[in-house]
Amino acid sequence: MPVEPPATRWALPPAGAAADGEVAGIGADLEPGTLLAAYRSGLFPMRTRPRGPVAWWSPDPRGILPLDGLHMSRSLRRSRGHFEIRVDAAFVEVMRGCADPRRPHGWIDESFVDAYSELHRLGWAHSIEAWTTTPDGDLLAGGLYGVAIGGLFAAESKFHRVTDASKVALAALVDILRDGGASLLDVQWTTPHLMSLGARDVSREEYLQLLEHALARPLPTAFGGP
Repeated sequence: MPVEPPATRWALPPAGAAADGEVAGIGADLEPGTLLAAYRSGLFPMRTRPRGPVAWWSPDPRGILPLDGLHMSRSLRRSRGHFEIRVDAAFVEVMRGCADPRRPHGWIDESFVDAYSELHRLGWAHSIEAWTTTPDGDLLAGGLYGVAIGGLFAAESKFHRVTDASKVALAALVDILRDGGASLLDVQWTTPHLMSLGARDVSREEYLQLLEHALARPLPTAFGGP
C-alpha cells in the first residue's frame, strides 16, 4: 500500500479559484504531501514557462478518458500483440522519455523528475510501459506515468520510441483501471489525438464530482491496492 507522507505546509487554492479557466494559484513546492493534496482537490502542477514558478492548474473544461469509452482501432488491436506491458519496471526512464527536450512543448524538468520519483518510491506515482524485444535486448518502446489515488489515475505525460507504443500503454492502463474498480482517468486537456482515442471534455464542476466519487474507491491491486 502507498505510504502517506507528511501533510503539506501550504494552503493550496481551491480548484474553483482558477478564474481564467486555467491557473488557480502559483507557488508552493513539489513535496509529496503537496502533490497529493493538489490531486485530491482537483489541481495538478506545471510551470507556466521554463524555470518559472510552479503553477497549480484546474482547467475548465477538463479532459477525461471514460474507462468504457476507449476507441480501439483495428491497427491498435494488432499493435497490442507486438509489445509486453510492464508496470513500474522503469519509472524514471519513462519520466525521462517524457521529458526529452527535443519534444515540442516540453515542461518536465529535473525538479519534476525528482518529485515524482519520490512519489513513486512512496507508492503513489506509477508508470505503464510498453516493451519490445530487439537483437540487442529489451527496449522500452514507450509508456506513460501518472498518480494513482483510490479510483483516480491522473495521467501526466506519455512518450513513444516505437509507433503505437504509447497508445498500447494507454490501452493497458484503461484495462488496469477498469479491472481494478477505478472510475476516473484524468488526461488534463483533450487534444485531437486523445479525442480520437475516446477522451472528452467535462466541466470543472462535473470533474470535481467525478473526483470525489473516485477518491472513495479502492486503489487497483496493480498499484498496490488491496
